[in-house]
Amino acid sequence: MSVRTNTPPAAGTWRLGDRTVNRLGFGAMRLTGTAPFHGGVPRDRERSIAVLRRAVELGVNHLDTAAFYFSATRSANELINRALAPYPEDLVITTKVWPARDPSGAWWWAAPEQLRGQVEENLRQLGRDHLDVVNLRVPPSRRSGSIAEHFGALAELRDAGLIRHLGVSNVTAAQLAEARTVAPVVCVQNPYGIGAPDQDRALLRQCGELGVAFVPFFAIAGAGHQNGPGIGDGAAVRDIARAHGASVAQVRLAWTLQQGPHVLAIPGTGDPDHLAENVAAGSLRLSDGELARLDALRPAEDPGSN
Repeated sequence: MSVRTNTPPAAGTWRLGDRTVNRLGFGAMRLTGTAPFHGGVPRDRERSIAVLRRAVELGVNHLDTAAFYFSATRSANELINRALAPYPEDLVITTKVWPARDPSGAWWWAAPEQLRGQVEENLRQLGRDHLDVVNLRVPPSRRSGSIAEHFGALAELRDAGLIRHLGVSNVTAAQLAEARTVAPVVCVQNPYGIGAPDQDRALLRQCGELGVAFVPFFAIAGAGHQNGPGIGDGAAVRDIARAHGASVAQVRLAWTLQQGPHVLAIPGTGDPDHLAENVAAGSLRLSDGELARLDALRPAEDPGSN
């Protein structure tokens, strides 16, 4: 079996609210530059647009983005708008609010009453009259606090028709439970990868029991990513990659997708070759023994989350 010739539907589908998406999606952050938050080299604009169009041609119908995904000369939302509008009917665009960046790039965090402005900013940039899914992205300093006031503000915007579905990001199990008392939650977007700590694995399982999509980010970031979970590309990952004629990134993606039918992957890239490689990973199936070997891996220490 080749792992370089298949498409996102090979990974199966999931019902995200009232929309069906292929489980292998696309994250837009890397379209804007090699280090979009830290003054990295901007991507070539036309190549980024071509990557987006190619992703949709290959069957990707779930995009993850944010208004704060921008570099000195590139905006992820603007690139999505330019590449894909008018949007395909089956395309689901997920964005996130609470954090934001001012025009100079400095970060700030919205009060509940400021979330409407963030939602409207995404609407303007994407050229839409509603957002398919909005995740409330919880700041690191609030990981043990209540998110009800902010999530309630988003629920009001959903009731007003600006948002179709709500999700939460960078949350604990307690915060997910709190959010679900306010409004329906269709997805949880948290850091997750090989070597994830036990509490993160438990949350992934809980989402499956609740019928909530689990959308890991930094699943293939690898060793040394400042915000990524998991461990380095050790012997187990490399051995399994060689056995399948695959890359380490493809093994990480395949492992991610095999964590449960409710798990949606959103690998991002600005490189067309990496896009093809990531998409092909949707057809890679790891054996029970390979999964067990990878599941047994643990990080030397808890890397935390962003």
